[in-house]
Amino acid sequence: MYPDLNAERSLGPVEGVYRTPRWRANRRFFPVYLDNSATTAPLPEVVRSLTRHYSNPSSLYAGGYEAGRVLTEARRQLASLLGAQEGEILFTSGGTESNNWAIQGTLAALPQKRHIVTTAVEHSSVLQTCRRMEQRGFPLTVLPVDDEGQLDVEALAHAITDDTALVSIMAANNETGVLFPLQRIAGRVKEKGCLLHVDAVQAFGKMAIDLSQLPIDLMSLSGHKIHGPRGIGALFVRKGTPIEPLLIGGGQERGLRAGTENVAAANGLAIAATQAYRNLPADIERIKRMRDDLEEEILRRFPFARVCGDRTNRLPSTSCIAFAGWSNKAILAYLDQQGISLSGGSACCSRNPTPSHVLVAMGIAPAIAKGAIRVSLSRFTVEAEIRYLLDMITDFFIDSAAIDPLPLSSADPTVMASQRR
Repeated sequence: MYPDLNAERSLGPVEGVYRTPRWRANRRFFPVYLDNSATTAPLPEVVRSLTRHYSNPSSLYAGGYEAGRVLTEARRQLASLLGAQEGEILFTSGGTESNNWAIQGTLAALPQKRHIVTTAVEHSSVLQTCRRMEQRGFPLTVLPVDDEGQLDVEALAHAITDDTALVSIMAANNETGVLFPLQRIAGRVKEKGCLLHVDAVQAFGKMAIDLSQLPIDLMSLSGHKIHGPRGIGALFVRKGTPIEPLLIGGGQERGLRAGTENVAAANGLAIAATQAYRNLPADIERIKRMRDDLEEEILRRFPFARVCGDRTNRLPSTSCIAFAGWSNKAILAYLDQQGISLSGGSACCSRNPTPSHVLVAMGIAPAIAKGAIRVSLSRFTVEAEIRYLLDMITDFFIDSAAIDPLPLSSADPTVMASQRR
């Protein structure tokens, strides 16, 4: 019943995190973790790095100088991976702080302009920050997306006015994985002469990003989405971009972000990022193949299922699948009992009873949106986990058919049982 993951590979990132073996029904098994868009297990070398470099990098003794050296090297590594300059990488506590800082900091630095442009499918840390600024008197335009979650770039360009201070958009959607055309967007925004902030929390470490070729002004990053530590992120601020501090105090991070630097976590972020980009092309192909196989089989077995979002332009690791007429809470609870960890969308809003704002913005009916689950793979995912997930989803609908057969009217549970691998 439970997958034999040892047959395909050794333990995942950290034995003792989500690869800790468990016992159920008198059998030892490894839980299946497919919620990597929410967070990831840190790499072993990242965990080891967190026990070192605890000195304050501002201190005038050997430990402080060493911590300062490690911090500088972490900054240099990130800048090199992204095609940026060292001084353009500013460490933060994570993606939420980076997004808040990018929006509030630029608006504070540009008092002569007040208009903000964003989209209806942004992460809550962007949308809610923009709404807060709107309450403070800053005009806000929230652009719609089409039924595939894509943005009309020309509509974006037309929304920019002489009063527009900032356009804030995501690189990749956290629920559907849909990729916005950053090169085209950046080109049009620059033609209009305003600042562009990109929330790259989901894209960083999963796709190539070259800031020497991409004319954006600010970009948010996070460590825990790429097998790095929690509590660490970064904000790329291109040289010459006006921005005010969000946190006031000491003179850390070029005087722009107060607080003693989290040297160990910054080092862990650099380690994780380096590992993520080391074999990226091969990892992308393997992950994409597993995701596509999963979707193809789910659509074949369940006619009432649909894949949400642009299936061509998206991250290879993310799949949002909606089961019309069903509650994702019931599906997720069943899968959890079988040792499978998934989310129904953004983990930040998973306890919110309302349908996903991303799916609603795509025109998906609430009854369908409430049946959506997000499967998010990592480079440590193996095919045995995908096969097991398929079998357990099939078992859920077979078991549920006896209770409420209506959503299965176009799919015979007996046939589904025979389709199990």
